[in-house]
Amino acid sequence: MVHRIVQERPSPTPALYFGKGKIEEIGVEAKAHGANLFISDDPLTPIQERNISEALGIKVIDRTALILDIFAQRARTSEGKLQVELAQLTYLLPRLVGQWTHLERLGGGIGTRGPGETQLESDRRVIRRRVMKIQRELEGVRMHRRLQRQGRRRAGIPVVALVGYTNAGKTTLLNRMSGAKLTAADQLFVTLDPAARLVDRDGYAPFILTDTVGFVRKLPHELVAAFRATLEELTEAAVLLHVVDASHPAMDEQMAAVDGLLAELEVDDRPTLLVLNKLDRLEERRPVDSLLATRSGVAISAATGEGLDHLHAAIDSALGSLGTAVRVRIPHREGATLALCYEHGRVLSRADDDGHAVLEVELPPSILSAVAPYIAQADQNGPDARRRRRGD
Repeated sequence: MVHRIVQERPSPTPALYFGKGKIEEIGVEAKAHGANLFISDDPLTPIQERNISEALGIKVIDRTALILDIFAQRARTSEGKLQVELAQLTYLLPRLVGQWTHLERLGGGIGTRGPGETQLESDRRVIRRRVMKIQRELEGVRMHRRLQRQGRRRAGIPVVALVGYTNAGKTTLLNRMSGAKLTAADQLFVTLDPAARLVDRDGYAPFILTDTVGFVRKLPHELVAAFRATLEELTEAAVLLHVVDASHPAMDEQMAAVDGLLAELEVDDRPTLLVLNKLDRLEERRPVDSLLATRSGVAISAATGEGLDHLHAAIDSALGSLGTAVRVRIPHREGATLALCYEHGRVLSRADDDGHAVLEVELPPSILSAVAPYIAQADQNGPDARRRRRGD
């Protein structure tokens, strides 16, 4: 840290966020230390951003702009680039007033600018058109992912989703468990697009493991909205693995940030297994052991493989507790009942005879009553069903 300036006040000022005197003090220190960029950890309004920049004589951005810039640098796929661009344009739209430059033309010719239209109005219209185009393209991505998820449900293989703070080691864990070679680095937001890999280990039921974009404290709403197509993968997960960097000094705050975003996405009711990662970086395990004494979880090192056996067993147990395995014989005309089995259960096998679908399916207790008239044989619990599939 080069210098620290503190101000205590009940609320930010509408014009400068800080007090006028404090801004002057910040300006003096910025010049003394040769600073050329001011970054606010809290969101700034367009007026505050412009006023602070004029007062300090340097560029001013807030936390949202910084995160968007990092995302733009990390985006590699066309989908990732579209999602980042949508977030950037949504963030930029209310900040056009006072911009010293205007957007480059995205189109030209007759009809691009009406009589008497100002540059600001023209730029706003160009942005809105681009936003609508991106939203249509992302809706196509959402439809494609929905078809993929339907295919997984028909295959009867459960989905386990990795969630966690950025740089917690989710991609490294996916690589370790599935044998994949996805890009993983000690950097923020390396993963922007979801990845799915089959995990099939002897002695355990197979499952699909998905990786998702890392969360961060005070994640900008523009990003949550733009990455909705990606984060929808969480809604289909049977179990969530909340991966935590156990070596990080702000571990508790990061866990709270992830829990808050899961609640915002309305997936906090999913069975969740806490995975305390990076044991290889800990000098002593007391903090991890204390946390696991109060919360159900597993301590591992994705980098070295330590604790992976316990993690596989914990996932298998979590998947086995999700429902009861039953054999049902449902008439084809009962499409709604069949849909219940696929949407809320895990179809293990299917065979069709004359006018009926015979399914072996794991169902939660809330759905069992709906299929009770079609149960073909006595209920069998999840672990027994899995042992039959393995041939034990």
